[in-house]
Amino acid sequence: MWAYLHHLGLQSADPGALAAFYRDAMGMTCGAGQGGMTICAARDRRIVISAGAPRTLAFAAYAFEDPEGLARLRHRLEAADVPLLSSPSPLFADGAFAVADPDGTRIVFGLDAAPTEAPTERPARLQHFVMASTDCGRVARFYEKVLGFTVSDRVYRADGSLTACFLRSTDEHHSFAVFQAPHRGFDHHCYETSGWMDIRDWGDHFARQRIPVVWGPGRHGPGNNLFIFVDDPDGNKVELSAELEIVPKGREAGAWPHEERTLNLWGRAPLRS
Repeated sequence: MWAYLHHLGLQSADPGALAAFYRDAMGMTCGAGQGGMTICAARDRRIVISAGAPRTLAFAAYAFEDPEGLARLRHRLEAADVPLLSSPSPLFADGAFAVADPDGTRIVFGLDAAPTEAPTERPARLQHFVMASTDCGRVARFYEKVLGFTVSDRVYRADGSLTACFLRSTDEHHSFAVFQAPHRGFDHHCYETSGWMDIRDWGDHFARQRIPVVWGPGRHGPGNNLFIFVDDPDGNKVELSAELEIVPKGREAGAWPHEERTLNLWGRAPLRS
């Protein structure tokens, strides 16, 4: 499978305030879309905002580079009797479809129908999203065995129970991850920059916006990427990253211990479970 995370759909009780954050803080241009949606977009990053419960991921959308890749996935899912749902995304061409993962999260697959946006001052490409689950193993197996993602790393407790799984859909370390937690829900989404100095520039930009960095700077173990985190007005966690690992073909999945150092080689980290 070779498909990249193209955009996310976020729900909010105050879509206008959330759109203003992605406009002002994340450098996107926002405008009205179909069905009352607001579309916020910049080069390599797009968010579709709709009214609903806050801190809810309405859907995540992956784009294939060619129709053949999309057709192969459709055939794979039909052969496995996986129900195909209509696409909720306004940004994909005709022929897009969705599936629901074991926790009910809608994952959309399609071909990019959005215009190419102009370059922005601070690069940040939408790169991955992460969910919390009460059964992260079941969710991870769906993405691996049913959708065709590849496991890059797993995190285990001392008793052997799985607490996190990182999966890739290109050669980048992960475009999706899932953490074991006492609840189901949206954990965070991440934007990959071109290097450490970009993270510095984003930090300075957030400071001018009076948006505090809530975690970082640090470096993750799985993925080896540098990071900082901020919160949007709904409390969705937004990560800015650099140096995410490019996984060589054939590398076996890694195993990491469930400890703070796994999430942050440099220091403290919030353990989800």
